[in-house]
Formats: sequence, structure tokens, C-alpha cells
Amino acid sequence: MAGRGATLQSLTVLDMESGGILPPSETCAGSGSPDGRGGWRAARFLIGNAVADLSPYSRASLRRAQVDRFFASPEPVGFLERIGFNGVQGNLVMYLTGPMAMSTAAAAAGANAWGGTVLVLTLAADSRLGRYRAIVAAGVLHLLSLGMLTISSVMQPNHPHPASCHDAAAACSPSPTPPPSLARLVFFHAALYLLALAQGFHNPCSEAFGADQFAASDPGARASRSSYFNWYQFFNSFGYGISNTALSYVEDSVSWTVGFAQPVDGALLARLAKTSSSAARAWTARVFRRKDTSCTERLLAREEVGEKGFLAKLLPIWVTSIVFAIVSAQEVTLFIKQGSTMDRRIGARGGLVVPPAALQSIVSVIFLTFVPVYDRALVPLARRFTGHPAGITTLQRVGVGMAMSCLAMAVAALVEARRLRVARDAGLVDRPDATVPMGVWWLVPQHVLVGVAEVLAVIGLEEFFYDQVAGELHSVGLAVSQGVMGVGSYASGALVAAIDWATAARSGGGGESWFADDLNRAHLDYFYWLLAALAALEVAVFVYLAQRYDYKNKSKP
Repeated sequence: MAGRGATLQSLTVLDMESGGILPPSETCAGSGSPDGRGGWRAARFLIGNAVADLSPYSRASLRRAQVDRFFASPEPVGFLERIGFNGVQGNLVMYLTGPMAMSTAAAAAGANAWGGTVLVLTLAADSRLGRYRAIVAAGVLHLLSLGMLTISSVMQPNHPHPASCHDAAAACSPSPTPPPSLARLVFFHAALYLLALAQGFHNPCSEAFGADQFAASDPGARASRSSYFNWYQFFNSFGYGISNTALSYVEDSVSWTVGFAQPVDGALLARLAKTSSSAARAWTARVFRRKDTSCTERLLAREEVGEKGFLAKLLPIWVTSIVFAIVSAQEVTLFIKQGSTMDRRIGARGGLVVPPAALQSIVSVIFLTFVPVYDRALVPLARRFTGHPAGITTLQRVGVGMAMSCLAMAVAALVEARRLRVARDAGLVDRPDATVPMGVWWLVPQHVLVGVAEVLAVIGLEEFFYDQVAGELHSVGLAVSQGVMGVGSYASGALVAAIDWATAARSGGGGESWFADDLNRAHLDYFYWLLAALAALEVAVFVYLAQRYDYKNKSKP
């Protein structure tokens, strides 16, 4: 009896951490909120007030002054977080091969390992801290890590890396970058992995907060929850776009110190304090309400049954998504190095040079354009034929995204093969710092295809894992879906390292591996073809598993 009481007490604490804004009556009964809480009005805080009129479920008014203050913040949480984080992630490979003096293969492996750590850490956030505490801790760690990265960059020359020669006929003799000291290396990696910890805490918990505002038993709310995942990523893409264009230009053309320091804004800390105090008042009022013990016992029993075997059931889907995650990892690693060798000048006289990392903003543009089209045009159209609330099932959506990733790798291989031919014809094989006379816009199609693949598969995986786990494990489900992207980053780094070792050994240690520092001697096209073949195999296996999957909800959300 004492053990049962302790379990109920722990569930009460977990209820405070997991739902956050839902009233107790809705948590137990699954009915609409009698006081207007939950739904789009609550979820809007996490994706921005700009979606106020996107859904009829946002019409309910909030009467309580405390809750109104809680939702008074106009900035999207994901938007602010993405600017700071992606300002580092988007240009990390260029930073590692420039100021940190790493080889191309080592930089790609290091960036993949860090990206994998970011996403794998999501599994520890909600299980150890609870959602609210994890989000608050993430805000503090973001500021601390970005401050440390700014300090680390002060210990290097202002210009981030030697400028490439845009005249193929000119001789290029950039000064070599000295290797960093051990102290600087340790300090830099400590800051980098603190940022990974912050991102790991923030990602699943904030997204689950918004999704929890839609009652699972309400068909209308379930349809809105499916739309919520689309719009959450839509507004996050604004942050991606700013960091991939403005911040990457500052880092590439001015200094890394200025680029790292831009997201460290005191207003963010002030907003964190205001939001935390308002949320604490709302949750304090909720905790001291009367609890329905019998309802809590039924909820506990239901969750205990739901937890059993869910990992075994979802594991095949999770494993068959790893190749897609490997493909997605190339966007922030090898695609950037590929673009750094090409002609990036724009304008009538070529006075403006586009940073290589800015090409990632194409993916953000795809999110900003394709998500509304998908949510407002394609879903209603598909619903007419299928009768499904979301148009198609989540696994069908993921499967189409995986097929697009396969096509993206095939296109990337063809473009890279052409870049190598142009470099050979221009006599640039042994001049790695010369610019290949081929416009960087040739890389746009592969970025577009990766962007469409991520809109379909990444959002689809998040919605699928969120919906198919037990109620109190929703943020764990999101962490599992993001964890597959982390494992994919690890796998990408391991694959690059293994192929680099094998191909360099075959060439007698001459350095002409698929990932040679001189990309004009490398063979990224072979690597892309390998990923295309693996992605095609993945699609076949995934379709087989998806056709036999038994959804938790019989309407197959």
C-alpha cells in the first residue's frame, strides 16, 4: 500500500511536468477543457503567436489572469533556440577545417559525432529532469555554451579561414592555419558539447508541451495535433534561415567571434526568467487542486499496460530509418565542403560571395513554402480520396520522404561527378584552394530534395513516435524519433571514417581517399551513390514493415 501511494505521488509530480497546461479533467477523461485551456491557444506559445488564426480550435478564450500572462510572450521558443544552435551547427565543418585545422574526413566525422550527441541526449532529458525543468536548464546552458564558444574564438585570428581564389588562373598561396593548442581544443569541445546538452534538453520537451495540448480522444483535436507538428517545424525554419544566411555570412566574412556572440542576447535570459515565473505560478495553482485518486489509479494502470512492449513494436521502424538519417547528415557536412570549392559569387560584378553554409537556408525555404502547401492543400486533397484525417498515414508520409532522400543522393552524385570533370578540365586537380569554375547553384536541386524529404519524413517520424507510445511517454517518443537522427549522425561519421581508411589504404597511403582534403582528387560522388543504393534498399524494407504495422489507434493517424 505504501509503495502504491509512493507511485501515485510520483505520478502526480510527473503529471505536473508532462502536461503542463492541460487541466486535470482533460488528462483523465480526455474531454474538452471546460475552462478553455489546452488546444491551439496553449500550443501557440511554443510555435509563435503568428498561428493564432490557423485553426478553429484557437477560438477558446483564456479568462485567468495568470494564464494570460503566461501566454503573453510573442517570441516563438523554437525560433530563438534555432538561431543560436544552428549558427554553430550550420558552419561547424568550415570552422573545424579552418581555425581548428582538421582534415575533411576528421571534420565530417567530428561534426557527425557532435550532431549525433545532440539528438541522442534527447533521450535523457525528460526521463531525468522532467519537461519544464529540462526547458529551463536548456535556456541557461544555451547562454553558457555560446558565451564559451565566443571566448574560444577570441584565441584565433579574426578571419575564419583563408579565402579561396575565385580566379582559376591565379596562383593561390594561403597561409597555413596553425593547429590549436590543447587548452583551446579542450575548452572549445567543452563549449560545443554543453550546447549539445542544451539542445538535447530543449528539443523533445518543448515540442511535446505543445502536442500535449490536444486531447487524444477528440477527433478534431487529433487532426489539429497532426497539423501542429507541421507548424512547429515551419516556425523553427525561420530560425534556421536566419542562422544559415546572416550568421554564416558574418562568420565567413567578418569573424567567428562576432558570429558566435550574436545569439547571446540578454533579452533571451530576461524572457526566460519572465516565462519561468509565469509558468511556475500557473503550475503552482494547478498542483494544489484536488486530485481524483480513482482517476489517477486508472491512468496509472493504463500507462503501465501501454508501456509494455512498445519499444519492441517500434524498433523495426526505428532501425529502418537510420539510412535516411545518414543522408540527412550530409546536408550539414559534405554538402558544405562541396559548395566551398565552387564559384559562390553573386551580383553583376561578383562582389558578394555566398558563404557555403548559406546553402542550408534552401532547406529552410522548403520548410517555409512546402509545409503550408502540404498542410493546407495536399492534406485536404488526399483526405477526399482516403478519408483519413491527415490525408495519408504517418508511415506513408515517412516512406515518401525516404524515397525523396534516395533521389537526392542520386542527384548529388551526378552533380559531384560534373564538378570533378570541370575541375580536371580547368587543371585544378592539385590546387585545392582554387575555385572550380562551376556555379554553386548546381547544388540547389539536392538541397531542395533533402528539404522535401525532411518535411515528409522528419515530421512524420515525430508524429508517429509521439502517437504510438503511452500517454506519459509522449516526450520519450519524440526523443526516440530524434534519437534515430542522432544515431544516423554517428553512423555517418563511422561510415566516413571507415571508407576514408579503406580507400586511403588501397591507394598506398597517398591520401587519395574518397574524402581527400583536396576535394578535386576525392570521390564524394562514389559515396553519394553508395548512400543512394542504401536508401533504395531502406525504402523497400520500410514499405514491407509499414504495410504490416498495427497502429495503436485503429484510425491509423
